[in-house]
Amino acid sequence: METQKTSKKVAYTGLIAAIAASSCCIPPVIALFSGIGGSTSALSFMEPFRPYLIALAVVAIGYAWYNYFKPKKEDDCGCDIEKPKWYQTKGFLIGITLFAAISIAFPHYSYIFYPDKKTGAVVTSQSTINETTYQVKGMTCESCNLHVENEVSKLPRYIDAKVDYKTGTVKVKYDSSKSTEKDVVEAVNNTGYKVVSEK
Repeated sequence: METQKTSKKVAYTGLIAAIAASSCCIPPVIALFSGIGGSTSALSFMEPFRPYLIALAVVAIGYAWYNYFKPKKEDDCGCDIEKPKWYQTKGFLIGITLFAAISIAFPHYSYIFYPDKKTGAVVTSQSTINETTYQVKGMTCESCNLHVENEVSKLPRYIDAKVDYKTGTVKVKYDSSKSTEKDVVEAVNNTGYKVVSEK
């Protein structure tokens, strides 16, 4: 009975660890669909723990599979003493394993949820083009890049944006006759990541 409880806890631990491993990347996509932005960076502090959470998920789910395949106790007639519970079935473990793998890999395919990058406006007067680079705090993965680019592309007369979470920079080119620097900063801040300085 104790083994059954342990098996269930281990399987759920693996699943929760797998979801937590990508918890910093999932909120921006949820924000995209729900139309909110301010809370998207709330779990960015989880990024440094991602390798450990992935390792925990792999070990926990591996242990659950080990419990599934290890020889069961039999009585004198050769019958299994304990009938497996639903959470000890092969189907359940396959489901948990697949869901965990999909969760862990989320940052690598999150781009499919974002619209294609908008083509910027064509500006005839070069004197109104402004290009500014901002130092932004809180971005941790490619999903963050896409979320910021998507938000900035909504600005009037947006031309181009290059976002790099590794350096924490957002470079925006826009028509200053239609959008102000304050508008750009506001658009970035609306994603939940914060502009800390202008470079």
